[in-house]
Amino acid sequence: MANPLYDQLFGRHAGRETPFLHLADGRTLTHAAFLTTAARFAHALNAFGLGPGDRLAVQVEKSPEALALYAACAQAGVIFLPLNTAYTPDELAYFLSDSGARLFICDGRRMGGLTPVAEAAGARIATLNADGSGSFTVIARARTGTYPTVPRAAEDLAAFLYTSGTTGRSKGAMLTQANLISNAEVLTDVWRFTARDVLLHALPIFHTHGLFVATNTLLLAGGSMIFLPKFDTDAVIAALPRATAMMGVPTFYTRLLDDPRFDRALAAPLRLFVSGSAPLLAETHRTFEARTGHRILERYGMTETNMSTSNPYEGERIAGTVGLPLPGVDLRIADPETRAELPQGEIGQIEVRGPNVFKGYWQMPEKTREELCEDGFFLTGDLGRIDENGYVQIVGRAKDLIISGGLNIYPKEIEEALDAQPGVLESAVIGVPHPDFGEAVVAVLVPAPGAGPDLDAIAADLRTRLAAFKQPRRMVLTPALPRNAMGKVQKAALRAEYRDSFA
Repeated sequence: MANPLYDQLFGRHAGRETPFLHLADGRTLTHAAFLTTAARFAHALNAFGLGPGDRLAVQVEKSPEALALYAACAQAGVIFLPLNTAYTPDELAYFLSDSGARLFICDGRRMGGLTPVAEAAGARIATLNADGSGSFTVIARARTGTYPTVPRAAEDLAAFLYTSGTTGRSKGAMLTQANLISNAEVLTDVWRFTARDVLLHALPIFHTHGLFVATNTLLLAGGSMIFLPKFDTDAVIAALPRATAMMGVPTFYTRLLDDPRFDRALAAPLRLFVSGSAPLLAETHRTFEARTGHRILERYGMTETNMSTSNPYEGERIAGTVGLPLPGVDLRIADPETRAELPQGEIGQIEVRGPNVFKGYWQMPEKTREELCEDGFFLTGDLGRIDENGYVQIVGRAKDLIISGGLNIYPKEIEEALDAQPGVLESAVIGVPHPDFGEAVVAVLVPAPGAGPDLDAIAADLRTRLAAFKQPRRMVLTPALPRNAMGKVQKAALRAEYRDSFA
């Protein structure tokens, strides 16, 4: 095809008056109307001087128009760079400068403070607001609603997504057309999406989960989405009867479970609940099934690899696992130092190879060589094991590994023991400096509603469950764990907060 990404996801719906986006205000946007907006946006990109291979940086609120920017980039051959709406001007300065973006589109409310940032990076600036208004839209509306799709090859870049940068500079993961198309094709098949599906979409669209996993899959299947600006319990509960599937982060599901209106009858119309972007507690999995009769389907992926594994649509969905490698994906567990493949059941670094794996890091050839090996395997930095059923279990991040007195400690094992304790809602286990052992274990606990945990009783119980070197040397209570926009616990922040525990 002339342009695989646009043709297979968007162009196939040209002229179709079929529903695509069901909006919070009650309107429904058809595929044809959406593509008309995208075509006008593609003309506007050209008006700003962008052509094939140029980068468009976007930091705007979720809206149909924000999604149309993605389609416009695909049609015009421009590389799409969505940015977290929480990023500060200082962070944005790095992303704009590093990516060499020629145009930066932001919310009109922030234009005053961000204009100097864009100018310093050599980028032009335009606005797009949550209601669809803005200077970019004004230019686009004067253009025609058709656009000659720019030819692109499967290996051409489609998007940059910057990693969170918890260690060192954020890295721009380069994703090709083939990366995105191959993953959408696999997910559409393994999760059984069709044109009859209506996906409840409350995720942000600056992240691979909401932008590529959810949107690309539904575009390929020809289904529609209930397109909510963000997760709001009342709005989600009101929308569920019209949906056939929902994708979310674990926080979505715990919030639903906290609401008595969320019951078996409300969940009955849906055929599938998918969770990702952060670990789903086994207790949440069990409580959800008891309440609704549904077993949440947990999967695993990351910015650099798109989706790599999934619990099966048909078959056993095992709590605490992320399922089996997806078709076409090679996954192995290897020694982090030697890369020697480890026997089944042993813990090591997860390595992934397949058409889903990114092209490398933008302008970071050395970092690319470190993490994307010559044999095609990407070193994820995640620690895991493969169980006797072939299911992958995530143990934690390699950087979260605690080495105390020369012994390796995997936080997940301790967290599971803590999460099972009375009065504990959830926990995070970290390693902090210790004068004798190098590192020692600190457990940060969030109390369950009502009676809080008895720390002495927990310590006594852990002495019967865990080897002495694994037992927390300090336990602290906190109202909530720090999380990023996708619900991942920010252990780097916890390590910084508690680093002087044993000073």
